[in-house]
Amino acid sequence: MGSHGKEFLARLQSDVLILDGAMGTMLFQAGLAPGSCPELWNDTRPEVLQGVHRAYFDAGSDLVETNSFGGTRLKLKAFGLEERCRELNEKAARLARSVCPSGGYVAGSIGPTGHLPDTFEPLGDTPAELFYESFREQALALAEGGVDLFAVETMMIPDEALLAIKAVKEATGLPVLCSMTFQFNQAKGVDRTMWGTSPADAAEQLMAAGADIVGCNCGDGGPGRVPASLAEMRTATGAFLAAYPNAGIPKMVGDKTVYDLTPEAMAAAYPAILDAGARVVGACCGSTPEHIRAIAAVVRGRKDRR
Repeated sequence: MGSHGKEFLARLQSDVLILDGAMGTMLFQAGLAPGSCPELWNDTRPEVLQGVHRAYFDAGSDLVETNSFGGTRLKLKAFGLEERCRELNEKAARLARSVCPSGGYVAGSIGPTGHLPDTFEPLGDTPAELFYESFREQALALAEGGVDLFAVETMMIPDEALLAIKAVKEATGLPVLCSMTFQFNQAKGVDRTMWGTSPADAAEQLMAAGADIVGCNCGDGGPGRVPASLAEMRTATGAFLAAYPNAGIPKMVGDKTVYDLTPEAMAAAYPAILDAGARVVGACCGSTPEHIRAIAAVVRGRKDRR
């Protein structure tokens, strides 16, 4: 494990660290066309990526995520870019690293591939070995570009998350934050992944696979459901917890997806999230540097009072 990875985990013993906000939201604002490949901008629009990362650091983020959420070979294949996997991921890491201030960190983002492992019967369509190799290839490229840790995120079934954690750990030895996406079943009053996994079960499995930090991100309930998910995770593990929910519930306005929580309204939910044990907090879809600025103010305010 690199020195920054060790330092990051050590800081969580005493500090709450602030993650960044949405990448896709910012890229769409900069002109990314719906349905196009965000990772290609690491090559064609590097100045935009540097600007997004810089804006989040300036807003108070302690760590930012690389523009590599869909950067596995399995995901890039849909755009005919699978042979550029290593290049685009390494560039993603170098762009974030180039604007990272002293004391800041860069997390390599690894998202779902869009496929299901064949261990997930009867719907699995891809051998587990292909998942593992795809995640390993991406992790090695991101590590070569200089990431300090990894964010295996927005996972919907443990099977895929476990393969990603194993590949990253065995390939790089760097810390792994792994977060699942939960949906609120209003009829039953419970939070579950799309495939029915509870927060407690997810946390137990992710930790057993080697994750250093577990938590939740994205999701359909915004920040209001996060404390309940974290509380359930805490029953299964004493590990560091992370949370970076959406800026509310998405709505279609014309041909655009709009999220309804202002920075102030979103930040109002974070005292409860911190009380639930989150040590890494940020935001996901629909959020901007202004959301992070408001969340950072909540974190700083609690620290000052202590």
